[in-house]
Amino acid sequence: MHPTSVNGVDDMIRLGDLNEAGLLRNLLVRHKDGIIYTYTGSILVAVNPYQLLPLYTTEQVHLYTDRRLGELPPHVFAIADSCFFNMRRNKKDQCCVISGESGAGKTESTKLMLQFLAAVSGQHSWIEQQILEANPILEAFGNAKTIRNDNSSRFGKYIDINFTKGGAIEGAKIEHYLLEKSRVCRQAPEERNYHIFYCMLMGMPAEQKKILSLGNASEYNYLTMGNCTSCDGRDDIKEYAHFRSAMKILMFSENDSWEINKLLAAMLHLGNVHFEGQRFICLKDTIREERFICLNDSMIMFASIMLSCSVFHQAIYGRLFVWVVGKINKAVFKPPPEDTKYVRQSIGLLDIFGFENFNKNSFEQLCINFANEQLQQFFVKHVFKLEQDEYARENIVWKHIEYNDNQRTLDVLANKSLNILALIDEESNFPKGTDTTMINKMNQVHGKGDVYVPPKNNHDTQFGIQHFAGVVHYDSKGFLEKNRDALSTDLIQLVEKSSNKMLKQAFQNELSSNGEIKRAPTLSGQFRQSLDALMKTLTACQPYFIRCIKPNDFKKPMLFDRDLCMRQLRYSGMMETIRIRKAGYPIRYTFDEFLERYRVLLKSSLCDPKVVRRNVAVDIVVVVIVVDFHDTMLELERMKELNEKALLIQRVLRGYKYRRQFLRQRSSALVIQKNWRGYKGRKLYRLGFARLQAKVRARQLQHHYQQKRVAAVRLQAQTRGYLARKEWQRKRRAVILLQTNTRGMLARKQVKKMKRDMFLSAKERREEELAALERQRRLNQVLQQKKEKEASTQSESITAQEMVDDIFGFLPNMVGGQEGQAPAGFKDLEKQGERTRPEEVDLDDLPMVEDIPEEDYDDLDEYSFSKFASMYFQGAATPTHVRQRLRQPLLYHEDEGDVVASMTVWWIILRFMGDLPEPKLVQGQGARGLRGSNNSLDPDLALRQDRRLSHMVGLDQVRTTGVSPNEIYCQICKQLQENGNRSSFYRGWILLSICLGIFPPTERFIKFLQSFIRFGPMGYAPYCAKRLRRTVANGVRGEPPSWLELEATKSKKPIAVSVTLMDSRTISLPVDSSSTSKEICQLLSEKVSLKDTFGFSLYVAIYEKVWSLGSGREHVMDAISQCEQEVKRKGGQEQHAPWRLYYRKEIFTPWHDCKEDSVSTDLIYRQIIRGLRFGEYKCDKDDDIVQLSAKHFYVQYGSDCSLDNAKTVVQDCINSSLLEAKTQDKWLQMVSTAHAQGPYINSRQKAAGVKAEVVDYARQKWPLFFSRFFEAAKLSGPALPKNKFIVAINWTGITFLDEKERRLLQLSYPEVTGVNTMRYSSVINGCTVIGQFFCYVSVVILLPPLREGKKFGQSVSLLTLKGDFSLNAVMAGNIAELVHMFLGGLRERSQYAVALQEVNQDDPTFLSFKKGELIVLIKDDELTVGRGWIKGKNERTGKTGAVPTDAVLVLPTLTKPTNEVMSLLNLSPDQRKSIMAANQKETGTVERVAPVSLKEFSYEYFRQPIKDVNRQVISKNVAPERLWVKSREPIKQPLLKKLAGNSELILDLCVPILKYMGDYPTKQIQTPLELTDQIFGPATKDEALRDEIYCQIMKQMTSNNNRFSLEQGWQLLWLCCGLFPPSQSLLKHTQRFLESRRREPLAPDCLQRLQGSLRIEPRKLPPHQVEIDAIQQNSTQIFHKVHFPNDMEEVKSPARSFCFLKSLVCVTSFCLYVVQVLSLNDSDYFFDSLRQITDWSKKAKSVKEGGGPMNMSYLVFFMRKLWFNVSPGRDLEADLIFHYPQELPKYLRGYHRCTKEDMVNIGALLFRVKFNNDKSQFVLIPKMLKDLVPNDMLKAMSTTDWQKNIVAAYNKQASMTSEEASLAFLKVVCRWPTFGCAFFEVKQTSDPNFPDIVRIAISKQGVSIIHPKTKDVLATHPFNRIANWCSGSTYFHITVGNLVKGNKILCETSLVKTFITVLFVCLFVFIFYC
Repeated sequence: MHPTSVNGVDDMIRLGDLNEAGLLRNLLVRHKDGIIYTYTGSILVAVNPYQLLPLYTTEQVHLYTDRRLGELPPHVFAIADSCFFNMRRNKKDQCCVISGESGAGKTESTKLMLQFLAAVSGQHSWIEQQILEANPILEAFGNAKTIRNDNSSRFGKYIDINFTKGGAIEGAKIEHYLLEKSRVCRQAPEERNYHIFYCMLMGMPAEQKKILSLGNASEYNYLTMGNCTSCDGRDDIKEYAHFRSAMKILMFSENDSWEINKLLAAMLHLGNVHFEGQRFICLKDTIREERFICLNDSMIMFASIMLSCSVFHQAIYGRLFVWVVGKINKAVFKPPPEDTKYVRQSIGLLDIFGFENFNKNSFEQLCINFANEQLQQFFVKHVFKLEQDEYARENIVWKHIEYNDNQRTLDVLANKSLNILALIDEESNFPKGTDTTMINKMNQVHGKGDVYVPPKNNHDTQFGIQHFAGVVHYDSKGFLEKNRDALSTDLIQLVEKSSNKMLKQAFQNELSSNGEIKRAPTLSGQFRQSLDALMKTLTACQPYFIRCIKPNDFKKPMLFDRDLCMRQLRYSGMMETIRIRKAGYPIRYTFDEFLERYRVLLKSSLCDPKVVRRNVAVDIVVVVIVVDFHDTMLELERMKELNEKALLIQRVLRGYKYRRQFLRQRSSALVIQKNWRGYKGRKLYRLGFARLQAKVRARQLQHHYQQKRVAAVRLQAQTRGYLARKEWQRKRRAVILLQTNTRGMLARKQVKKMKRDMFLSAKERREEELAALERQRRLNQVLQQKKEKEASTQSESITAQEMVDDIFGFLPNMVGGQEGQAPAGFKDLEKQGERTRPEEVDLDDLPMVEDIPEEDYDDLDEYSFSKFASMYFQGAATPTHVRQRLRQPLLYHEDEGDVVASMTVWWIILRFMGDLPEPKLVQGQGARGLRGSNNSLDPDLALRQDRRLSHMVGLDQVRTTGVSPNEIYCQICKQLQENGNRSSFYRGWILLSICLGIFPPTERFIKFLQSFIRFGPMGYAPYCAKRLRRTVANGVRGEPPSWLELEATKSKKPIAVSVTLMDSRTISLPVDSSSTSKEICQLLSEKVSLKDTFGFSLYVAIYEKVWSLGSGREHVMDAISQCEQEVKRKGGQEQHAPWRLYYRKEIFTPWHDCKEDSVSTDLIYRQIIRGLRFGEYKCDKDDDIVQLSAKHFYVQYGSDCSLDNAKTVVQDCINSSLLEAKTQDKWLQMVSTAHAQGPYINSRQKAAGVKAEVVDYARQKWPLFFSRFFEAAKLSGPALPKNKFIVAINWTGITFLDEKERRLLQLSYPEVTGVNTMRYSSVINGCTVIGQFFCYVSVVILLPPLREGKKFGQSVSLLTLKGDFSLNAVMAGNIAELVHMFLGGLRERSQYAVALQEVNQDDPTFLSFKKGELIVLIKDDELTVGRGWIKGKNERTGKTGAVPTDAVLVLPTLTKPTNEVMSLLNLSPDQRKSIMAANQKETGTVERVAPVSLKEFSYEYFRQPIKDVNRQVISKNVAPERLWVKSREPIKQPLLKKLAGNSELILDLCVPILKYMGDYPTKQIQTPLELTDQIFGPATKDEALRDEIYCQIMKQMTSNNNRFSLEQGWQLLWLCCGLFPPSQSLLKHTQRFLESRRREPLAPDCLQRLQGSLRIEPRKLPPHQVEIDAIQQNSTQIFHKVHFPNDMEEVKSPARSFCFLKSLVCVTSFCLYVVQVLSLNDSDYFFDSLRQITDWSKKAKSVKEGGGPMNMSYLVFFMRKLWFNVSPGRDLEADLIFHYPQELPKYLRGYHRCTKEDMVNIGALLFRVKFNNDKSQFVLIPKMLKDLVPNDMLKAMSTTDWQKNIVAAYNKQASMTSEEASLAFLKVVCRWPTFGCAFFEVKQTSDPNFPDIVRIAISKQGVSIIHPKTKDVLATHPFNRIANWCSGSTYFHITVGNLVKGNKILCETSLVKTFITVLFVCLFVFIFYC
């Protein structure tokens, strides 16, 4: 005996004893060791073990995956893997022929192959499970128990499994062959009918059996003919459950299952029909036709009747089987696409009936054995014939191997003329043909041959055939009837009249459309055709063979029948197979294939593949043949060599990478070393020399200083002494002189008096008295004359005043800011029905501004107007009044236009003053109510009573001219000088007073004007002087005078305007024409005692418009004039303009502190509450509004929680839109709850503190709403999307906004390094702009000209770390002032500085730091900045010390600067410039790049333009169609060549694009979502359409002048770039298209999204509604609200990780959920998942309600998904936010099993969580018991007992907070085995022992099945036992244990996706940790 025969070998080719005995012994030895698989080269021999071996686990699947044949021990998985590997490697279809006798294990091998292919596909898809679950259905209908096999296949099947390019299963198709229908009516002894009957009777519920009148199997004839109704190896009840599960998986409906059961029951009942006499009684069947046929004994015999019934039953069962197979194929087969380029790869598995030789063999056995002959011939042909013929052709030295060729048998059976099957068909077609005539013909034709064995005599009906497995004798009785396989006409008509639809579907082929019967071909003909098709399929594939061997006939394990096995080996030709495999070369390659695959094994030095390839003749096909063993060895060596080459490449590349990195680092190190050494050397040299110099110079300076100091002290002493003495002497002399003169004067007076008294006589005294009386008389006379003169003057002045009153008589009496209704949004500040009474203010006593010093009139005497006229007037112009037109202006003007304008102004002034007559009235107009000419300014005044003063002259046009203000003032003064007409005189002074309030004269004329004003009429001189001073002080006005100013001109008093505060107070203030917002704000702040005045501004409002006047130099009357003009523009009366002034907070300082000023805080607080109510300030979350309302509740009413107060608060705080979204009761409940739970109630916090919290919240939440805005234009600086924008300055920084409030740039204050302003001049049309002259019909209003004839503006320069911006702004000075103030204030208060240089000090007193490091400043009294030192702390080292102030830069920030700011600060200016230059080369303005189009791309990839004959005829010279340019007509053909012919599809894409962009008119309005679905939906499924969409969008954006259309196109392109990228050929053109349009706001985002889409997988669905809404709002950041389990909300972008929203210790095991509750996969796109869910919801609801599309709401939750290693208390934040809110509902739903003690304890904990320590709520326990106790345990005790026990447990838990109670709850629950489980209520049909509804729990222990009522664990399956899983729409399937005989779990639930996601993640984590 050869050594190889002792223990056996894996491959029988390696046997030493190459004979039958050695072959048999090898199988015997391996069979005893439990090794059932053996190789014969690539052929697998499988011996049926008749027991379950541990060979088919998932570990075995993984072991044999991607391994070569022979690398591991023989296994059926190895054959399956070879099929899969060769299919993908050779791109050729594979097949596996599994042959053997009945009972050899062919069906099990087929199932194992399927299981492996499904597992190696690795998709866990539903189609894989459907293919696997087809076997239980096919076995139920097509398998039965026979003598040799308990699960014998009574039909053949070929399963063709289809794969994608990636190797994933995408479908399958099942072909069936020759079902043994006769078994339905007849069975041999000890055999059963088909399994389905027994399974149905054993497993069907009793209710259904009762409906179908079914009983046990022993009651039916069709099931008891073989005297066997049970099978020891099968559990019919369990098999029926599996059958039902498989039916559901394969989409059989409940109606289908019920109809099948009815047909099967009908057949069983028909089988029990019996006959008596001449009548028969038939049970009513499911055909619903009760038919009684009267039969004549002479016509039809009983036997014939029985035969007809049997044939009918067989036909029904056969057609039902065909229908079931068709239904399965419909579920699992996916038709190939129409694309001719699509190549489908497949693997075919052939499981056909084995060779049969019974005691009695019939027609079925003949067909079965004929099929086996065909397969044997296929095997012989491939293994022997073709191989040896190949050796002969190649002239290989070869000893021919003899083999058993069954070709002669096939010739007799089917190939030769008049073969046996042909004779049977021929005789079947004869109506009178019988079995006897058939056998006679066979004897006659084939009787003399050695293949056909004729009957022994003429009466014998048996004949024999010499098969390859031996002689088989067939009984010819019934051959023709079975071959005809036809039904009678009556039966077909009976089926046709049936009401059973399934029966008609089954017999559809037999029924014609007109009711005629179709003639069916013979059974043998059909079988031969199907076999021929099968042979063609197998021939086209690369075959593999599995030879199944049956070890014994008793179906017992470990029993090996030598004779039986030898017979099977012998007729299968195994001996010859071994010989040819051992000596032959079964593996063949062409030379090119072999060289291409194995050239890696060649040594190029010995054999160069390129040279060898050239040396081979082109016309000679070289074939390389290899032995199986050598092929395996070559493959292993190839893999080994490839791995080595890969390692070599990796090693070389890594070496190159690290060498290059090392060289770069070494070079850098050398540069650093060189520079450092040089620096150190220079530093040491300079330091030593500098120290020496310093010492010498210090000594010299010290010496000189000491000398100078001594001299200075001496000089000071002498000088001070001298000066002191001199001063003392001067004072002494002065005192002496003063005393002398005083004493002398007093003495002289005394002496004079004494002399007068002594010498004065009486007469003299009398004369003196008379002289005194005369002087008194004369004085009285003078006084009387003076009084008379004053009385006369007073009379004249009254007359003048009356004239003025008459002039201004049309003016209404009004207070500014009180006319009309309040503007929108401010009506609440005024009481309804009555006007708010302003606070009384004494306008005369209240100063408007600081006192302005009056002019020195003594200095004005020399500035007379006559003097100015003599000096500057032209020609003979006089300074006195005239009534003629001037020939030239008074002053010289260079510009001719100014000359004309000056003459026009003179004409207007003359008309205003009445010195020129008015134009005649138009005919038809009357002068009703006209006054006299002396008292009237205009004869048409009566018709103009409702117009302003500026309309009184009658000119109806407004003109703008450029005139010097000196010219205007000179003209007015000239007309006032020596004007004898009192009317004209007063009109002139009125005009002069109005002009003085609008603009001042130049410096050249101002002194002369002041001198002229002094001599004005009474009242006008001081009034005009004051207006002139105010105008000079506050600057020029920009608008014409308002009605209020005309009233002030009349009364010559300040204007009274009302200003409303946000607390509803209204204050009346005095203003004049020159009053500024700064003055008004100062008055208001003093009035209300406001200390923190910064940021409070004056606002003006009219209608819906509100704008800020700031608190600077803006003129208030200009704003009021604008309001009046707005009213006039809308057709209203200007004098009744409903404008209002408001005092509001506009901007905060970065260091704002609410505690500094309670008045300020209160005003801001009131403003915020109003803003909430009217929608000015909006919150992202409702909870924020509720909290603010609760705080307002507390501020207003304290702890009073009454309902009326709550209603008032809701009305004060909640916007009307929010009240519409939620009911008022809901808001009342939320606000009241928040107020009751607010911390300020228990802490009794002061209302001022709560107000401060609200103000701080608003400051942090809405910085942009508290900003100061300035319009600006960029002159130079880094590139921005737009050059004109709005600059918003607030406490956070500086923001550039476009007109749609999109952020263009945001700068924090640390990024701003400086700000300054500069003046500029502008010249328009070549002439200098001197000023603007507005002629509002009669009143001349001038905008001030600037000095020297030029108009100067200002620009502001912002110096930032991101580049320097030069901005042109009207209020550039305000910008610079505000930014400078913020920067200075921040630096004063900042605690952060950055080092400007490196300082190294050994002395610990000084701080050492490096350049660019952050220094934290410590402000104390130890060091002061004034001395040049400050105390600081190095953030890097943590050390503290003194820092020189010149070595650091204090950063303007109150918080720690970001890393971005620090990195920018550490860069040098050149580096920052280089970084900016990398993005944009800035040369004053943004450099424009010519837009790129698809013109270049179209030359190569676009189709040719369509030639339109009609268009060419109409326009002969028209240019050819440019396909890359926008068109308003839909294109008829695709743009790309590769899509030619798809015109309908392209039109469906083009029209929606045009509609979305607004370029195509449409009658039916479509939503943007519908259009984007039409545009992007097909492209997400078909990759070929993506380039077409890109091209069409960019085409429509090229040369598009419609801005709206272009913006819509950018939106489409933005969406497209985020969905999928273009192809490589289009990619560079798309990038260039976007890069050339960087100025567009969306272009950078499109580029960024395009780059991102290149790195990741394309999206699977069109855009979601949220994406479309965002981009339509021009927002590229998409935010979505995410909810947490504890009812908190966050608004974040889905692109960000939601794990960082909360400070969790562990961020793993969390995921997003969408309600309707579905778990989102981590790998899925967020919006794809949302789109899939919303689409499904819409479809389901629309189908349910029968409506159209609708919007579906959903919620996104962030929750814990995995509960591995969760320990309560380790992460308190996660416990409170996630663990407690997620575990509580599980507990209350009754998912856990717990004791009463635990429930009572937990109930007390839950009560404490809700109410904390509030024991007064005990009375609520009965009402809220469902929130404390599991729902299924509520009746375990009475309500009173529950309350009593919970209260007792609560009292034991004293001094415990609500958070501690939540944690205690988790600690109790975590002890239970079901803690952290994910529970699913499912319906199962797999195990009849389990209830229909079970609860599945997934935890770290595995998958548990729990009884929902008893909560008993019915089964637990650890993760390592789960072999496979998959899911469908509403089903999921799990295989536990062995792949073949393992437990199968099929469950139905709507949460399939969530279940599979959790299961997959748990399995992944389990595998990872294991």
